[in-house]
Amino acid sequence: MDNQMNTSENLYGVGALFKDPNKIVKVVEKLVELGYKHWDVHSSYPLHGIPKRMRLKWSPLGYVALILGLTGTLTGLFLTWWTMSVDYPLTIGGKPWFSFPAFVPVLFELTVLLASVGTAIVMLFIIFKFPNNQHPLHDTEYINKVSVDHFGVFIEAKDELFELEKVKSLFNDFGADEIIEIAYDRNEVTFKPKVFDVKFISFLVVIAIITSSVAYLFNNKILYLPPFDFMLNQFRLGPQESSTFFADGFGMRKPPAGTVARNQEFYPFKNKPDEAGMKLVNPLLAAKENLELGRNKFNTFCSPCHGWRGEGDSRLNGQFPNPPSLHSEKVWNWTDGRIYHVIMEGQNVMPSYASQLTEKERWAVILYIRSLQRALNAKQEDIQ
Repeated sequence: MDNQMNTSENLYGVGALFKDPNKIVKVVEKLVELGYKHWDVHSSYPLHGIPKRMRLKWSPLGYVALILGLTGTLTGLFLTWWTMSVDYPLTIGGKPWFSFPAFVPVLFELTVLLASVGTAIVMLFIIFKFPNNQHPLHDTEYINKVSVDHFGVFIEAKDELFELEKVKSLFNDFGADEIIEIAYDRNEVTFKPKVFDVKFISFLVVIAIITSSVAYLFNNKILYLPPFDFMLNQFRLGPQESSTFFADGFGMRKPPAGTVARNQEFYPFKNKPDEAGMKLVNPLLAAKENLELGRNKFNTFCSPCHGWRGEGDSRLNGQFPNPPSLHSEKVWNWTDGRIYHVIMEGQNVMPSYASQLTEKERWAVILYIRSLQRALNAKQEDIQ
C-alpha cells in the first residue's frame, strides 16, 4: 500500500506531529471547541489530563470486570455451599457445614479468572467488535514517530467538519513540527473483521492440531522415557501387593505385638471386646457439658453414617453401606465399655476413631448415644 497517495478519494486523514506535549493540550482543547468528532491523540507514553480534555466517555470495562468478578465470587460461593451443605453435607474435623475460610483461595482464583478472561473477551468481541489488525495508519511515518519521540493529533477525513486546507492551517497555527497526509488504497484496506476468514480459521485449526499433538506426546510418551521416569519405577510395594522378600509373601507387615504408634495411647484391650466390655466404665457424668461435647463429636464423626439420631439412616446418599441402628437390642444391652471398644478398634466396615477422638470425647459420645437411645424409647416414668 502506498501511504504517500494524497488524492481526496483515498485520503484517510491528516496527522500533526509535535515535540512539545503542551502544544498537544492546546490543540485538543481547540478541536473539542470546534466540534470535531473523528480524531485521536497518539503518544509513546500517557499524557495525564488528555482523556479529560478530549472529553472521552468513561470506559465500561471497569464495570464489566466488576460484574464478572462478582459473578465468579458468587458462583464459587454457591458451588461450595451447595456441595458442602446441601448435596453432600459432611462435617470434616469439627468444622462448620459451610467452612468459608477453607475456600477463600478458590473464590479468589475464580474471581480473578472470570474477571480477566471475561473482560478480555468482552473488550475484543463486543466493544471492539472483532478488531482488525489491518489499518491505514500502520507502517506510516506518522505512527512510527509517535511511537518513539513525538506526540501526534490525527483527524480523519470522514469527519463532517474536515476540510484539508482548513485542518492543515489549524495545525500550523499551533506550531506543528510536521504535518502528514495519510492515504490508503480502498481496494486493499478493509475495516471489516477477518475473524471468520478462511485463512484465519485454517491457522487456528493448524495451531490446535499442533498443540494437541505436542501435549499428547509429552504427557503420554516423553514423560515415560528416561530421565523423566525416575519416579515411575521405584523399589516399592503397593497396598495388598505380595512380596518375595518375606517368607510369608505379604508386603504389608503387621507391627510387633504391643507396639504403640507415636503420640498414640496404649489400649490394653486390643482384640478383646468382651474383656473391654466388662472392665471399662464410663468415668463421665451425664452433665450438660459432657452431653454437649458428645453431641458435637457425634454429629461430626458418627452422624454421616449412623444418622442424626443413630437410626442407621446414613447421610452419604448410598455411597457407603448403611450401618445398623444404635437402637437395636444388641447395642442396648452392650455396656459402655463395649461401645468404647468399637470406637477404639472399629468393627466390620467401620474404622477406628481412636486418632480422631480423645478419651474424654469417646466417653462423651457414648453418653450422647445413651441419651438418644433413651429419648427414642422413652417410658412413662421418663415423662413424669
